Amino acid sequence: MVGNAPVPAKGGSLLGATTVAWEDVYKGPNVMWRVPRNIRYGDNIVVREDEIAVFYRDGKSLAYIDTPGRYGLTSMSVGLIGDVIQALSGVRQEAEVYYLQRRIFDGKFGSSEPYVFRDPDFGLVQLRVFGDYRWKVAKPDLFINQFVGTFGATSNADVDHRLRDQMVLLVYDTLGHMKDQGVRVTDLAAQLMTIEQAVLGAAPQHFDVLGVQLQQIQGLSVNLPDEVQKAVDLRSSMGVLGVNYMQYQAGQALTTAAANPSGGAGTLVGAGVGFGAGMGMGGAMYGAVSPGMAGGAAGSTPCPKCGALVPPGSRFCPACGQTMAPAAAAGASTPCPKCNTPIPAGSKFCPNCGAPAPVAGAAATRPCPKCQSPVPVGAKFCPNCAAPMS
Repeated sequence: MVGNAPVPAKGGSLLGATTVAWEDVYKGPNVMWRVPRNIRYGDNIVVREDEIAVFYRDGKSLAYIDTPGRYGLTSMSVGLIGDVIQALSGVRQEAEVYYLQRRIFDGKFGSSEPYVFRDPDFGLVQLRVFGDYRWKVAKPDLFINQFVGTFGATSNADVDHRLRDQMVLLVYDTLGHMKDQGVRVTDLAAQLMTIEQAVLGAAPQHFDVLGVQLQQIQGLSVNLPDEVQKAVDLRSSMGVLGVNYMQYQAGQALTTAAANPSGGAGTLVGAGVGFGAGMGMGGAMYGAVSPGMAGGAAGSTPCPKCGALVPPGSRFCPACGQTMAPAAAAGASTPCPKCNTPIPAGSKFCPNCGAPAPVAGAAATRPCPKCQSPVPVGAKFCPNCAAPMS
């Protein structure tokens, strides 16, 4: 941003008065240009509409001219540069002159080191940010004092590097505030506009001391590590489908099986993916499940919450985590109190006559063949009428 063009001299010589101007051919993308020759008492300075001339000596700016015109350093009537004339009057009094452009400049920024974001779901996540910004010189004296006097900037790259680092720090600071407000990494993609506005709002306290005004920030992106991005994409897909992780994985497996009919169904059954997972996805996979898969493992119990088939002896549903009622011992049964047909454990009615099953914990009975009174199982005679129990 600092040009290296020779001094355009109009009349005079190095020993006499010289007229100095920043010719358009030397401007280009440069924000500032240092006149190679020190300005002396008696020289003339030309300032155009899009320029500012800053007088600099002994490590600080003396004054600047931001009004177009030709200024002779021999005329005490020019109030804008009266201090400069006073400073330059006398023997061998000289000063440097820096020209600055008024126009808006475009820049890019990006992380050289990641920002560590503590997320409640993914733990410590390393983020990188990238984007574009627009800026201009707002306070010429501060700009020259900071970039020339403090940072020793001598080129475009020096100024751009300093502003780029400041932009990254500003975005990181904004992300830190959003993290404290409970924003998660999964929310950042939807918060980019909010982040941009927050950066612009906080910019003055970071850039005013540099004499720079941040005009705009755009194209902001916050990059997540690949493994975190995949997890975010997976969670988004599950949210759209309204399913949990187990159900989503079952659906993906069914899709793979449909694409490979020769071995897909057998693979799914061997992996324990049954009809219940399909039902958990709202029945969308029902038609794709074969009859052999629909039965599930022998003795499986439907989950009371999502309908997935739960393997015997499981305490929780593997699809949704629902607590399952303790299963009775395998093969246990109770005689029907009416027809004496064995009733499988967990049944509420007799599969033969439809009579209500005995209540768990109550003594098992059967009806008397003569008076129909309940008789304890194993009794040889009815306690009511003494009829023999065959």
